[in-house]
Amino acid sequence: MASADKDLIEFVGRALDRGESREAIERALTVAGWPPGEARSALAAYAAVDFPMAVPRPRPSVSARDAFLYLLLFLTLSLSAFYLGALLFELVDRLIPDPDLGEYRGYSDDWIRWCVAMLAVSVPVFGLVARRIGREVAADPAKRASSVRKWLTYIALFIAAMVLIGDVVALIYEFLRGELTLRFCLKIVIVAAIAGPIFLFYYRTVSDDAQQS
Repeated sequence: MASADKDLIEFVGRALDRGESREAIERALTVAGWPPGEARSALAAYAAVDFPMAVPRPRPSVSARDAFLYLLLFLTLSLSAFYLGALLFELVDRLIPDPDLGEYRGYSDDWIRWCVAMLAVSVPVFGLVARRIGREVAADPAKRASSVRKWLTYIALFIAAMVLIGDVVALIYEFLRGELTLRFCLKIVIVAAIAGPIFLFYYRTVSDDAQQS
């Protein structure tokens, strides 16, 4: 749901009090130059109930608990994505050593154990928190308007998009150099396989929020 100007919300409230229909108000605001998203957001601030006056909806508030859950979700997602990529990169390096380096000179076995340990904790925690948040949003759709949720959703979407763009740039660059190797291509696929679903998930989340506005 797009954020609406305070004056715009007050105008919509006065127009509803005068008996104007929601369609007429939205049409007037659009003609006046207001973005459709802001017009719909201002209208959504008032409940569509049968009452002589405009009835405001409860405004979403961000509690410390909500902020904690969303930050924990973002952190565990970041850790899961990073250490899964690091683990798969290490396995590729061990299976297909770089011929220019001769004998394999990667991380120690402790690095593999550390990646597995991080994934064993971060992935289940992410799943549990995501499930908890999903249930709460389904039970109370107003939580979709949480500012913390919006910011972290767009940050995750931005980071995933930048990773995918960088992945494609690296692929094109190595192709133009004529140095594409199986080892490099596998790493490109790994990055895309991790960042791609994250991007699609949060893109769908943003789209669903827009449809609910």
